Amino acid sequence: MESLSLSQARRVALAAQGLHRARRPGNPPTMRHVQGVIDRLGLLQIDSVNVLARAHLLPVFSRLGAYDTALLDRAAGRAPRRVVETWAHVASFVPPETYPLLEWRRRAFLSQAWGVIAGVPLDHTAEVDEVRRLVAERGPVSAAQIHDWFAENGRGHQRSREEWGWNWTVAKRVLEFLFFTGEVTSARRNAAFERLYDLPQRVLPPHVLAAPPVPDDVALRTLVEIGARAHGIGTARCFKDYFRLRGNAADRAVAELVEDGVLLPVQVAGWDERTYLHRDARVPRRADGQALLAPFDPLVFERTRLERLFGTLYRIEIYVPEPKRVHGYYVLPFLEDERITARVDLKADRQAGVLRVQSAHREPWATPATSARLAAELREMAGWLGLEDVVVAGRGELAAELSGHARATD
Repeated sequence: MESLSLSQARRVALAAQGLHRARRPGNPPTMRHVQGVIDRLGLLQIDSVNVLARAHLLPVFSRLGAYDTALLDRAAGRAPRRVVETWAHVASFVPPETYPLLEWRRRAFLSQAWGVIAGVPLDHTAEVDEVRRLVAERGPVSAAQIHDWFAENGRGHQRSREEWGWNWTVAKRVLEFLFFTGEVTSARRNAAFERLYDLPQRVLPPHVLAAPPVPDDVALRTLVEIGARAHGIGTARCFKDYFRLRGNAADRAVAELVEDGVLLPVQVAGWDERTYLHRDARVPRRADGQALLAPFDPLVFERTRLERLFGTLYRIEIYVPEPKRVHGYYVLPFLEDERITARVDLKADRQAGVLRVQSAHREPWATPATSARLAAELREMAGWLGLEDVVVAGRGELAAELSGHARATD
């Protein structure tokens, strides 16, 4: 069994994610570069929080620097689509070729979907048939448009305040059920980031529609390998979590990949859990990149792995009451070379035209260069977001030093 130091394991993980090298200045990133990030990561998580930028946009910035977000909008919203929406890690953009690998999940909605969605066929039978017809006739269409149609025809429904998704209309619940099962899909997002639902045959690329069904065991094995390749190194739990796989079938997929030599058992210094290296992973001699990592970046998906690799205990505090937050609302770890050296709570104040650093905290592995490098990264992010300045608040032990470097770059 091969043995790796913790430093080597970190460099494997960063190389697998495309975060081990400093971004080279030059021409603006093109669709080819964006496609390269999509291919490497295998998915981009979607989240509606927009205090900084939409969740799926940030991992691409972390790897490419300032890029035109219209490239990703085009990749998702115009033929030939380079990404499509489905339930993967959670709601995610995935390459079209991955879509058929998740058919088993769409089919198994009773066990795979959360309660408010799984119960739709019984709770709203008539509405399901009606929404199917409306999408076929009028798609692409938003949930608000379907809701308005119900109201105009004397079939208005009150919003439910039960369970997760408490403020969803019946129209939204039905559409999300049909989206989960694959009867409808997302043609694109509108300016308010609402899904515009349409029939798959009008959205998915022809080669995906024509592809034969993928046996469940083959699909699970392929999904585990995508997660393993994107991680480079990790445990079975890490690889399965990438697409939120669970159960005996997922465990068998891992075992088959080990048996076939796709996953290689390794020993990482200080780790006491069975660990695997993807056979295509490589160990760079050094890592010299830097990046702000979004709360939904694939590198930080699996919190236990993040803590073991980097010594960073990271929790998203969006849903924590403000007085109980330790680091802030929307906190991004700062990757410097092969360590996480700081974390900053960021907000894009579009009205004032500034990127606000609500707090800045130093990690134990901060270096004398951390503040200057972080300030440069914040400056680049501000420019990418169309903001004119970086304003650092006084909270956090790194704030004063960071503020000085931010001013020095004005």
